[in-house]
Amino acid sequence: MNEPAVRVNTTSQVPPYEQIRAQLAALILTGRLPEGERLPTVRQLAADLGLAPGTVARAYRELEAAELIRTRRGAGTRVAALPSEPAAYDPAQLAALTRDFTSSARALGADATAILTAVREALEGQA
Repeated sequence: MNEPAVRVNTTSQVPPYEQIRAQLAALILTGRLPEGERLPTVRQLAADLGLAPGTVARAYRELEAAELIRTRRGAGTRVAALPSEPAAYDPAQLAALTRDFTSSARALGADATAILTAVREALEGQA
């Protein structure tokens, strides 16, 4: 992860660990962070963002529980392989992705109107 792709808005109502988790999940699920990409250590990312290491550790634990990253002693934390075939439509997964997106959008300072406009434009662009 070469560029600082994760940003935290400390004035947001969304907790910092959730902002980190949502942004990294979105980067992984969209392929911007490919399989095998090494993530910064908890301490390094915490220092880069000016946060406590426990905040970043919680985000990493949740990403690991979602099987988006894997941590191996001596190998660091890396992006896990995504399933080769897309899963069948799962309303719970769609809800989780929606929460991830809206958390990331709010961390950027977007309000509900801007978020809905972005979603409409994205859907229209795929039609």
